[in-house]
Amino acid sequence: MFDLSKFSTQYNVRYMSDSDADEILAFCLQNEQYYRYCGKQPSRELILRDLHITPPNTPTEAKYYVGYYEENNLVAVMDLIDGYPDNETAFIGFFMMSRPLQGRQIGTYIIQELCLYLKETGMERVLLGIDKENPQSNHFWAKNGFSVIKEVEQEEGTILLSEKSL
Repeated sequence: MFDLSKFSTQYNVRYMSDSDADEILAFCLQNEQYYRYCGKQPSRELILRDLHITPPNTPTEAKYYVGYYEENNLVAVMDLIDGYPDNETAFIGFFMMSRPLQGRQIGTYIIQELCLYLKETGMERVLLGIDKENPQSNHFWAKNGFSVIKEVEQEEGTILLSEKSL
């Protein structure tokens, strides 16, 4: 089990819940580029589903759908799964930076801090999926040390399964 207080030294990290759905939706609507490539449009229903969905055979306690806050401003949203697909792996199902803050290295700082903490907990790697056609996401994750290990065809397009060893 992860300690949210150790996810970041700079930001207040807290669990997001159903009561945060409207805030998350407004946040996501700022990022048109992400949704142009993922094949889905953000909606309250989609966010409510994403707040609770876990991979097969993964308990809900392993899900960390969190917001990174600076004062009362939502800086980033992340969906992190502890121990998926195995006990030595954390899986980032979703990560989005506030649109006005993109390009300022804040996302890199958040991911670097998280990876350091995950390593301290005994995790050996972090996995995530990247929309193949999204150049911004591809650049961000490559810059942060993630390497493509497999291409996965889905109805919405090709996902690049990427990994970072810790």
